[in-house]
Amino acid sequence: MLQRIQTIYLLIIVILSMTLLFLPLGALQVGNNFYRFDISGISSLGQAGELLYSTWGLYALSVLTTVIALISIFLFKNRVLQIRLSVFNGLIMVGFYAFVGYIIWNMKDQVESIQFMPKIALGFPLINIILDYLAIRNIGADEALVRSLERLR
Repeated sequence: MLQRIQTIYLLIIVILSMTLLFLPLGALQVGNNFYRFDISGISSLGQAGELLYSTWGLYALSVLTTVIALISIFLFKNRVLQIRLSVFNGLIMVGFYAFVGYIIWNMKDQVESIQFMPKIALGFPLINIILDYLAIRNIGADEALVRSLERLR
């Protein structure tokens, strides 16, 4: 059932998670210095563009979200497992935001006058959580329909 609406939701999750790998999450300003905050870490915006703080965990969570959503698309015959993977994927996306919050909170403890300016890509996991919820609802509706048809036999 690759033509179902939950497949479209999961495919959009895959696309947004993949674009998250290439777009900046935000910018940090410490005094007159600006830094880029993306999936791979915090790097300076100067000519060198050196990596100051590595955030490989965000990269791993984003790749894991992409892989789980992609696997979940092809598990359309096992709807219960598809629901479980989608719930786990939603928890990973919530963990993504918790990790971003931890990084920013940790940076504010180290430097007194830091400002964080979020970019549009930081909203992608929130959109993914909403789409994941919609996919779970539709997968559950399909499962309920199949179970009700099995009772009629």
